[in-house]
Amino acid sequence: MTWSFLIGRIAGTELRIHATFFLLIAWIAASAYVEGGTAAALASVGFVAALFACVVAHEFGHILMARRFGIRTPDITLLPIGGLARMDHLPERPAQEVAVALAGPAVNVAIWAAIMLGLGPEDPLARAAALQDPAGGFWARLAGVNLFLALFNLVPAFPMDGGRVLRALLATGLGRVRATRLAARIGQAIAFLFGIAGLMGGGPVLILIAVFVFLAAGAESADVEMRALAQDRRARDAMIRDFRTLAPDHALSVAADAVIRTTQHEFPVVAADGTLAGFLTREALIEALAGRTAPARVREAMAAPIPTLAPGAPLLEVIGALQATRAPAVGIVEGGRLCGYVTVENLGEMVMLSARPTPD
Repeated sequence: MTWSFLIGRIAGTELRIHATFFLLIAWIAASAYVEGGTAAALASVGFVAALFACVVAHEFGHILMARRFGIRTPDITLLPIGGLARMDHLPERPAQEVAVALAGPAVNVAIWAAIMLGLGPEDPLARAAALQDPAGGFWARLAGVNLFLALFNLVPAFPMDGGRVLRALLATGLGRVRATRLAARIGQAIAFLFGIAGLMGGGPVLILIAVFVFLAAGAESADVEMRALAQDRRARDAMIRDFRTLAPDHALSVAADAVIRTTQHEFPVVAADGTLAGFLTREALIEALAGRTAPARVREAMAAPIPTLAPGAPLLEVIGALQATRAPAVGIVEGGRLCGYVTVENLGEMVMLSARPTPD
């Protein structure tokens, strides 16, 4: 995910923090400082840190269950609205998806139960209700948050955990693509209600959750459709064949001229021997030209290295390479020379065109 920073690794999974997470910390600290001074600000930041440690534990519930089914989880990204564990592929069977989805909330329930046990039997429900009460004590509030996280994540708003359970149940009768499409629409409808609740006094975090759920539901639905379409296709079926290339030693003015005179959003950078050296995107070119010390040559602004595959490679491998490397494109190479390339955009176009009804 862009704008995220690596802070460490846990059991082979990268732990990353999104830049917006620091804005959340700053906002919480400032609000607490205005109300109670430095001590209140430090206490609030400490509580948020403990809360997000529980969020990481929640994500590792998903991760450890996913590993039982042979699913790799390259990284976790902490966002202001929670955590996001990225899996290299979805569970194969609906029962597996249900198990992976429920493992996260189960961790929060376990944390809640452990804290309640440690606090003693005195009125546990009242302690759990101390979520917003600073006088309720650090541990009672943390227990309340974990119980809330477990219950809230079970709301059937795809791609939240409850929504994934819903998708898995729907998939038993509808198939994965149709089930995902329906679950995504339900998730977006619930996100709309979240947004209304946030605007009516629920707070900015609820609005952020609404935006995230709405966008993520649409994105994952599109990804599932794209993977289903790519199931029996090859790289050659989706690659861009008609394109203009640049040389590593071309001046950026040559690249700027190419942007003006073509409709390409990215340009393969090909060395003199015909091998792929990198890709120069329109965005990277504009950013380079806008800088005070603009690089002089294409090689200084291009993205490299670029993953390459053969024309006969499964299209699912192309999609995996794009998602794993976040490269602007995957080069399609035959005999050591570039013969085409695939981008996320042209894969999306292929999905849209395939979804159009054909005339009788």
